[in-house]
Amino acid sequence: MFDFTDPTLIAFGKLSLAAFLGILLGTERAIFARQTAGSRTFGLVALGACLFVIAGMMATEPLRGIVNFDPARTIAAVIQGIGFLGAGLIIFQGHSLHGVTTAAGLWVTAAIGVMVALGHIAIAIFATCIVMAIFLIMWYIEHALKRRYEMMESHSDELNQ
Repeated sequence: MFDFTDPTLIAFGKLSLAAFLGILLGTERAIFARQTAGSRTFGLVALGACLFVIAGMMATEPLRGIVNFDPARTIAAVIQGIGFLGAGLIIFQGHSLHGVTTAAGLWVTAAIGVMVALGHIAIAIFATCIVMAIFLIMWYIEHALKRRYEMMESHSDELNQ
């Protein structure tokens, strides 16, 4: 019924996986970190990165050997585009900086989409697991350390009075 060697079906699978992995990362940003760039944004970034790389590979296939093409240029263009998107997420408020982790998350999500497009599925899934660990585990560690530091600081203030 389905020819699983069909390049179009393979592309559908890659696009679906890239979007799913991006949505997974974005859901953490929306639920735990309460960021505005959530599952839809991350899913679209991974999907777009994957789609651009697939488009670059498909565009060059009929020209292979005739025109000198470097697929890394497509990947470089994705990185630049995500850089602009990420820069728009970073906000300065007084002396504090917000959105840097979300911007970095979008950046790595684009890389995950690129890896899916290139067919490196296991690496993309493993990278998603690492990012989730960084987002979730490090969030709890950072907040625990901040609470402990604030408690020590308030205790020190009490002793100095």
